[in-house]
Amino acid sequence: MKVLIIGNGGREHAIGAKLKQHHDNIELFFAKGNGGTESIGTNINLTEVNEIVHFAKDLQIDITIVGSEALLVQGIVDSFHQYGLKILGPNKKAAQLEGDKAFAKQFMLQHGIRTAKHQAFTNAKTAIDYVTYQKFPLVIKATGLAAGKGVCIAQNFKEACDYINDILLNKIFGDAGNEIVIEEFLDGFEVSVLSIFNKKNIYPFISAKDHKKIFEGDKGPNTGGMGAIAPNPLYTSNIQQDFEKNILQPTLKGLLQDDLIFSGIIFFGLMVVNNECYLLEYNLRMGDPETQTVLPLLNTDLLKVVEDAIDGNAITLDWKHEHSCCIVAASDGYPGNYETGKSITGLNKISTPYFIAGANKIDNKFETNGGRVLNIVATSDSLHEAKNKAYEAVHQIHFDGMYYRKDIGLI
Repeated sequence: MKVLIIGNGGREHAIGAKLKQHHDNIELFFAKGNGGTESIGTNINLTEVNEIVHFAKDLQIDITIVGSEALLVQGIVDSFHQYGLKILGPNKKAAQLEGDKAFAKQFMLQHGIRTAKHQAFTNAKTAIDYVTYQKFPLVIKATGLAAGKGVCIAQNFKEACDYINDILLNKIFGDAGNEIVIEEFLDGFEVSVLSIFNKKNIYPFISAKDHKKIFEGDKGPNTGGMGAIAPNPLYTSNIQQDFEKNILQPTLKGLLQDDLIFSGIIFFGLMVVNNECYLLEYNLRMGDPETQTVLPLLNTDLLKVVEDAIDGNAITLDWKHEHSCCIVAASDGYPGNYETGKSITGLNKISTPYFIAGANKIDNKFETNGGRVLNIVATSDSLHEAKNKAYEAVHQIHFDGMYYRKDIGLI
């Protein structure tokens, strides 16, 4: 079996490691991978859709799993299907649910999916006129793909105006900021729910909690995620029932009605307010670092789950009755400017799993090559113990400028 995993972060390393857990003889390829993935497979330096499609065709890749949201929006799944190649992910039409937040919001409204009140804008002056009459705080989002960083919770009118101008006029997110969505602020707690869609039904994974802000206490700018825990201890069975009734089932109905049918991942980003779930966003690929946190708790063979989704078969998911904690070690300065090329030491001292997010392997040694560098993961019967094990491992690791949040898992 040959499997191609597209992406170069900790998420892709974790997916590959999980596949290897049940299939030691599986042949893994990563496009383009990182210093961690090369220890379990072969990295190929390909980033363009056409290059990747022809590689998969020529090498007779059996299954491809897409981690990169940008390639999904570009239509890589459609290109694979043209050659009869099996791939897990949404087609270009369905990928708009992640790639275009205004499209996603319209889908939610059309199908009665509970979400925050909102308006979309392409003109900065019109947007500023709108926020003049709104209550603060307000949530302002770039509608395109901004690597998890295109969201601001504006506390006052000046912050809102500055961010609107930064996105629409100063183009800090490029074309991803050609349009913005302004939403009411929901005061609650966030839950991440990964799931898998087999063209007929949606099968939810266990819940997770992501820590998106760079600093302790959820302060500072958004990042791609500084750590996560699973399951989310605040996500009760009653809240889960509300999610399935008011978010999951209407989403399934809408996908089938609107012919947004595919085999792939649906990530539900939720805000829970007074025990009611509101949908913040869809992602159409596995979350990062939720993937690194959730997959270690999966008993089921991940390859079978992927194959069943692609073939339209019923899916069974079996989970360990344990807790997982993932801590992200990042470069100083992230999510802004940061230096790379820093030597990483101490990985040989830890027994907990780790996934490389942004590092190269040079002369058998790891060097930093990204903002988020490492994901250290620990599991245990209790969340408290999982957190302790994860932090004990982090304390063994060092690179110049290494930064991590010290409150991952605090609720």
